[in-house]
Order: sequence, then C-alpha cells, then structure tokens
Amino acid sequence: EVQLVESGGGQVQTGGSLRLSCVASGFGLLDYTIGWFRQAPGKEREGVGSIAGRDGRTYYADSVKGRFTISSDGVGKTVYLRMDNLKPEDTAIYFCAAARAYVVGVNPDWYTSWGQGTQVTVST
Repeated sequence: EVQLVESGGGQVQTGGSLRLSCVASGFGLLDYTIGWFRQAPGKEREGVGSIAGRDGRTYYADSVKGRFTISSDGVGKTVYLRMDNLKPEDTAIYFCAAARAYVVGVNPDWYTSWGQGTQVTVST
C-alpha cells in the first residue's frame, strides 16, 4: 500500500524558513515522481514543485522559484521541501503526492497517491 506522510509544518514569521518532509512507504521513490502542492483557505489547490525519483530533476512553480527547494534523501524514502524567505501568502496546508511515472510538473491528474498534509502558517 502506497503511503505518504508529511511533517515539519508550523508557524513562522515573514522571512523565516521551514523544511517539510514527505516519507514514503509501500513503494520505491526511484520509480516515482513526488510533487508538492498547497491549498490555502478559500483557494484552489496549487502545485508548488516536483522531483523525479529517476534522476532528481526538479520543477518549481513561478510563485516559489528561488525560495523553495525540493530534494530527496538519496535512498528513495524521503523527499524534502525547503522553504526560505517565507511570505504570508505561503500560508496553506502543504501536501506531497506521488505519480507512478517520470513526470516534470505539477498537474494534479498525474498524482494518484496523496498525503494528509501539514499546516504552514506565515505571520507578519
């Protein structure tokens, strides 16, 4: 059974940093692409970025490019989302999701397994 569990959320001030983790079980990350998404209250889900397990290729949405970094642990179990220079508009529940394919991007239709999410709150 494919399972994804996010952790690392919390509350920070504007300009602060957080690192989220996504631990995978039931499959090998090397055969998948992991995407990060977020959803703020009253807004649609937004793709943040992705990392392909096969070669580590990453993709970032324009809204986070240069501030967020996605990486993996190299052994196919954990993917990280490092968030720097956080802004109040980054406040959302953050989800990781798995696509059983090599993809580059955050089309949610590609991702078939989802975690429960972790809350990130950025205060002014």
